[in-house]
Amino acid sequence: MAGTFDPSSDIPSLEGKAILITGANSGLGKQAALELAKHKPAQIWINARNLDKGDAILSELKSQSADTSFFLQQLDLTSFDSIKKAAKAFLASATRLDILFLNAGIMGHPAAVTQDGYEIHMGTNHLGHALLLKLLTPLLIKTAVGPPSADIRVVITSSVGYKFSNPKGIQFDDLKKAAVEGVTPVMQYAQSKLANLLYAQQVAKRYPQFTTVSVHPGSVKTQLFLREPGDEQMRHLQTVVAPAKSIVVEEGVKNQLWAATAPAVKSGIYYEPIGVADMATGRATEEEMAQNLWTWTEKELEGINI
Repeated sequence: MAGTFDPSSDIPSLEGKAILITGANSGLGKQAALELAKHKPAQIWINARNLDKGDAILSELKSQSADTSFFLQQLDLTSFDSIKKAAKAFLASATRLDILFLNAGIMGHPAAVTQDGYEIHMGTNHLGHALLLKLLTPLLIKTAVGPPSADIRVVITSSVGYKFSNPKGIQFDDLKKAAVEGVTPVMQYAQSKLANLLYAQQVAKRYPQFTTVSVHPGSVKTQLFLREPGDEQMRHLQTVVAPAKSIVVEEGVKNQLWAATAPAVKSGIYYEPIGVADMATGRATEEEMAQNLWTWTEKELEGINI
């Protein structure tokens, strides 16, 4: 039921399922892995940029569950080469993919571009995940159509922060610039979260074989708020907003766990905690903006395969 969700009792058996999580070495990704492992999936794949931190969560998971096989992969979403390498290694070993959490993210990063030349927030939070999804889509479809047929979920972590992006929406002409005059790192983060939300809508329309949604976890106490503040806006979030409104990760993870496992989830929808639909407003409801994002993303990823 929307509004309440207890992972220990409301997540059904995950026996036989394979799960892949990005950003699983800390925060929401780590907590999702810990909760899902209690329901005996066949495999959980941990993807993390920092393998030392990944090893720590891998050891913790293995100590808590003997019914699941756990795997650790290095994944740097700022690098197309790293994404291709991780996808290739996964596809070489995995025979199915039932739940894909596109969860990793950055916020308030100082002006920079990814290794492939994209603004760091858009490149990491949206485009890197879009490439990973593109490379894994054939396996998602294969798993969905069976045999046996399966209920496949793709859960993209967005944020209500999308509302603080440019009022004009995604600024496609600026997505290969490290910085834009008058645009703060937090605004760039917000733009990437708008992209997460819109992209989920477009994936859902093009791939009805599986369920794709975007979720806002709530204001959660994660490492997003631990970055050295680069400007006054980020400092305000860290010192004023986060302490007053943030919830613990055990609560914050519930919305994405609901989206990954509950029976009432509808593809293409943006959900706020917990399971609350129809909350998208402004640019997040514009079909033209969503289609433009899809077209831009397809163009940027054209020809990238493994």
